[in-house]
Amino acid sequence: MTAISGVIITFNEEKKIEQCLKSILPVVDEIVVLDSLSTDRTEEICAKYGVRFIKQKFLGYIEQKNHALSLATHNLVLSLDADECLSDELAQSILAVKQNHTHDGYTMNRLTRYIDKWIYHSGWYPDTKLRLFDKTKGMWGGTNPHDKIVMQQGCTIKPLNGDLLHYSYDSLQQHREQARRFAIIGASAKFKRNESSTFLKTLLHAAGCFFKTYIIKAGFLDGYYGWIIAVYSTRSVYMRYSLLEKRNLSKLQQYL
Repeated sequence: MTAISGVIITFNEEKKIEQCLKSILPVVDEIVVLDSLSTDRTEEICAKYGVRFIKQKFLGYIEQKNHALSLATHNLVLSLDADECLSDELAQSILAVKQNHTHDGYTMNRLTRYIDKWIYHSGWYPDTKLRLFDKTKGMWGGTNPHDKIVMQQGCTIKPLNGDLLHYSYDSLQQHREQARRFAIIGASAKFKRNESSTFLKTLLHAAGCFFKTYIIKAGFLDGYYGWIIAVYSTRSVYMRYSLLEKRNLSKLQQYL
């Protein structure tokens, strides 16, 4: 049987961390939580489940998650966010991997709950994620805040049955604030790579985002929330590229 380390990063996750821990306890052999100096009950809740709780000032999403990987005892790692948990079917699929570990990484479809509704369109499902993998053959990469697992060339990947349940936003205000924060992080990452934008480029990216989310990805089938998701995604893209325009660089530098 192959041992699995469950790895989670947290910051003030007292509302959601417990359901995450409960869902992975039956399938992992240890749980490592790397916490960004929470001020709520996150540590207290984790202590109830015997997790290894380590505190570390936030380094950035990619950097924090890679540091968490380095703390895992076992090579096969299940890496989740605190607002995610395993469906029963996915848990059974992972248990089957423990019995017969044949691939370097395993993907799963993520199903997101937006306030009080599961979202099946808008580009949000199936939102395939690689979250179970051999840490000696892969690590977190991408561009903050849009991190992803990057595996070495030649690695074998297998899809698993079952959904990774993502309990995202509890309110429209929370979504607005997160979209704004991600826009700033994304713009900062692009600026550090010497990327820039123009007003026309900003408009084209924003319009493209709305058209893709609401029309191509059928966000209209998600009803009112599909419209909100498209609008907030568009606002975030507009802000991300607008901050890279020459006229706004002084404003962006305030966030760096």
